[in-house]
Amino acid sequence: MTSPQPPRPAQDSSPLPTPQPPRPSPAAPEGYDKHAFEPFAVTADLAVLTVRAGTLHVLLVERGQEPYAGSWALPGGFVLPHESAEQAARRELAEETGLSGATAARLHLEQLRTYSEPDRDPRMRVVSVAFAALVPDLPEPRGGGDAAQARWLPYDRARPLAFDHDRILADARERVGAKLEYSCLATAFCPPEFTLGELRQVYETVWGVPLDRPNFRRKVLATPGFVRPVEGPPRRTGGRGKPAALYRAGEATALHPPLLRPEGRTEGRTEGRTE
Repeated sequence: MTSPQPPRPAQDSSPLPTPQPPRPSPAAPEGYDKHAFEPFAVTADLAVLTVRAGTLHVLLVERGQEPYAGSWALPGGFVLPHESAEQAARRELAEETGLSGATAARLHLEQLRTYSEPDRDPRMRVVSVAFAALVPDLPEPRGGGDAAQARWLPYDRARPLAFDHDRILADARERVGAKLEYSCLATAFCPPEFTLGELRQVYETVWGVPLDRPNFRRKVLATPGFVRPVEGPPRRTGGRGKPAALYRAGEATALHPPLLRPEGRTEGRTEGRTE
């Protein structure tokens, strides 16, 4: 005997709601006086860092105009009325450093924070939206716009900078250092095939602290998808010791668990070592 089928739920035959046209942008209230407040400007500044020849470098421009003419500064400039802060940051990066628009467009910029101290710019009240990036393989820059020149300078020799850019740069290094804890970005600064010693040097360069070699090796190899071994004979190191195994970047994009910086270690220059 066939068991009875449960009744089907009744279909809703009510008509679909008619889409409403987008609401127009609201206008300023009648009688609103935008001149009742002191005007101020908004700028976008960029702290772009990379690792070159085993040393942390920052992209800087020499200011060609006052204030701070002749001083090094982070690339950046005023946000135009039709721009967002990020659009202005990419435009200024291309104009002041000579990097192509395509190169500036593909950089992954992270908004760092807003700097709004009243006296940070002697010209007028200026609020800066700062961005940070840690990227490999950028070309040599050249000055443009109101920048006399642009150059990659070692982080340790970059200061003093114009305005409050010393503070922005320090905050940016802290941000990109934290990014290495949770992402696989460090492998982008290594050759296609690298030793764990070369990978460790990237972390030591950005973090500014020496790392324990066995502990670093254990953590890297225990992180799923971080690196993959290269088949074939190990590569002989430049110093004493047995040849080192080669690795490639794995398929992971995030580190689980994260590779945390050691606590209580003093920042400083680290000597390059092979492994």
